[in-house]
Amino acid sequence: MRITFRRFPGHSSAYSVIERDDGVVYRMKEFTRPGTELPHDLRHFVVERELGIADGIWGGIAAGMVYTSMDHVRGRRPPHSAERSQELKRAQRQRIMRAELLANLVEAIAMLDAPSGDDIRRLTRAKLSAVPVTEPGADPADVAAVPPPELLAGAARALQVEAARWARLRVGEELVFEWRLAATAAVTRALRAVPRPRETGDRHGQRRTGRRGPR
Repeated sequence: MRITFRRFPGHSSAYSVIERDDGVVYRMKEFTRPGTELPHDLRHFVVERELGIADGIWGGIAAGMVYTSMDHVRGRRPPHSAERSQELKRAQRQRIMRAELLANLVEAIAMLDAPSGDDIRRLTRAKLSAVPVTEPGADPADVAAVPPPELLAGAARALQVEAARWARLRVGEELVFEWRLAATAAVTRALRAVPRPRETGDRHGQRRTGRRGPR
């Protein structure tokens, strides 16, 4: 899947262009104010890519999830695409929330100057203070399956690199990315739950209207 982020003038509405592998193309509205600030959806892309999160926002979009901020541009959408999207959203709800949490955490780490492992652990505890735990004394970082500090630091550095690239863009220039993470088993199970489109000549489930003749 290819995603193109274009630098728009500060007074215009920004969007990214998503070209899925099945040939369907969408425009996704960007709610970050156009300018030198890294687009919100690009932040998510970088963090999910660097941390190998295949079942977050971008993995869901690659599998067929469609948000209300996405407008169909071209390409034939597969049968039952709306059902597929809703099923994925239901199945992936907790994982998408985790992806949001990790993106916010990495963004906060990227704002620090040469953070140490202890700095990252303290920031992680602060960011995860609202994560519900089922057992007394449980570590929210374990509950959310937070990667170790060195991986978070690497993702933060990648975010800084892309932010610098974005800041150097002129209006009208673009950054193009490829999403290559394979779907997880959870995504595959969600897709299997979507009803199979009935093919021509498939009589399964059809109601018989004629009278049965003599045998």
